[in-house]
Amino acid sequence: MDLLEQHLAHIPNPCYVMEEQRLRRNLSLIRDVAQRAGVEIILAFKAFALWKSFGIFREYIDHTTASSPYEARLALEEFGSKAHTYSPAYEPETFDDIVRCSSHVTFNSLSQYRRFAQQVAQHPEVEWGLRVNPEYSEIETELYNPCAAGSRFGILAADMPESLPAGVSGFHVHCHCESGADAFERTLVHIEERFARWFPQLRWMNFGGGHLMTRADYDVERLVRVLTDFRSRYPWLRVILEPGSAFAWQTGPLLSRVVDIVENKGIRTAILNVSFTCHMPDCLEMPYMPAVRHARIVDDAVLTTAAPAPRHLYRLGGNSCLSGDFLGLWQFDHELAVGDPVIFEDMIHYTTVKTTMFNGVHHPSVGLLHADGTFELYRQYRYEDYRDRMC
Repeated sequence: MDLLEQHLAHIPNPCYVMEEQRLRRNLSLIRDVAQRAGVEIILAFKAFALWKSFGIFREYIDHTTASSPYEARLALEEFGSKAHTYSPAYEPETFDDIVRCSSHVTFNSLSQYRRFAQQVAQHPEVEWGLRVNPEYSEIETELYNPCAAGSRFGILAADMPESLPAGVSGFHVHCHCESGADAFERTLVHIEERFARWFPQLRWMNFGGGHLMTRADYDVERLVRVLTDFRSRYPWLRVILEPGSAFAWQTGPLLSRVVDIVENKGIRTAILNVSFTCHMPDCLEMPYMPAVRHARIVDDAVLTTAAPAPRHLYRLGGNSCLSGDFLGLWQFDHELAVGDPVIFEDMIHYTTVKTTMFNGVHHPSVGLLHADGTFELYRQYRYEDYRDRMC
């Protein structure tokens, strides 16, 4: 029995539980990569923004990356340093606030740069950048592919002027999603082929996110070598990476429990006090089957065979009225009963930031399990949180 299961009775249910030991393990690895490769690795809020944990993060990193005025304010006011900010499009009403909260501001298009060129000229203390599109990505799911044909992200090499616009000192390129160092190495060839001729005009290069260096099978040494080699070719460039998932990867689960068990056409569904569409949206969007503690994933084809279905086989259903709010099948190592805990692994990154209150389904609490077994409750959601979002 691990630390979490030893203390389940003291933790609210449902709840996102981040585990301090796992978080520090990731942060230590990320800091080591940054130091050995001579680069800066910063936290992307789009994947993780639990600001009550920022005190831990500041022991390992100095900066964060934002994609909106609210995220930029979070960087300045809660993390304590100005953000590296990129947005597909800035709005005049909030751009001054973006500049106030940012050390780096990247434009998605030349038209956006031209629209705000006056502010660029007035703020030489800010590092201004352009997002470029290398027209190459190994992301197979189109929903997450920023380099797909017709993408709205970044400037193509064919559309770049020979001389960069006044004030521009960096490029931002993002074309990975939970990818390996091998994919980065292959992608880097395309980035250099298309954009290296502008590198002498730059001071910094941001290689974006999607570098899943904390995954168990990630080739960290290859990443360090690729980054070191790049810096040896372009020693004047400050290199930045801004992964999101890598920081919170495998740092904690979503705790839920069984509310009811129903059966239809031989399929037993355990209805939970959480929802896939509300609390685990990537499971339906990506889609992917999350790991569930004390259970193994079973292919749906098992239901079409003549052989008896495996024991303790369940589909898991969310407690919303969306018909598709379910996934399955899982075979548990025990018979489920109403009230039993069901623990979804790895539910901190790209989950806590994307939840909704659809249907008014009770929103999971959020907290930190410290290394000594004490649980720190960050937030417990109530009716008023739902009411106040609805005006």
